[in-house]
Amino acid sequence: MAALSSPFVLPVLLLVASNVFMTLAWYGHLKFKAVPLVLVVLASWGIAFVEYCLAVPANRIGHQVYSAAELKTMQEVITLVVFAGFSVFVLKEQLTWNHGIGFALIAAGAFFVFQGKTA
Repeated sequence: MAALSSPFVLPVLLLVASNVFMTLAWYGHLKFKAVPLVLVVLASWGIAFVEYCLAVPANRIGHQVYSAAELKTMQEVITLVVFAGFSVFVLKEQLTWNHGIGFALIAAGAFFVFQGKTA
């Protein structure tokens, strides 16, 4: 259990959870197109508040061992993974080969951000 609270692991877990909430806030309303936009915006703000309650500590804790650029890169890659799953399983949208190539190029960029990291 101590490994989960490590400043190397806990930020990743918090960023995954925060991205689930953010994806829900930004894209979940697409399943409810009949709901008035003002209600969707208010609900999204409430969901986004939970996201902030997870993302801010993730970055505060993670900055003990990761640079800000590394934390942002992690967040972007996690966002893509969460979004891809949400898009396929919740929105029932198909990801195509060009989505895969675009995501792979972003992952390649993330690889380079973490090169040269010293312990």
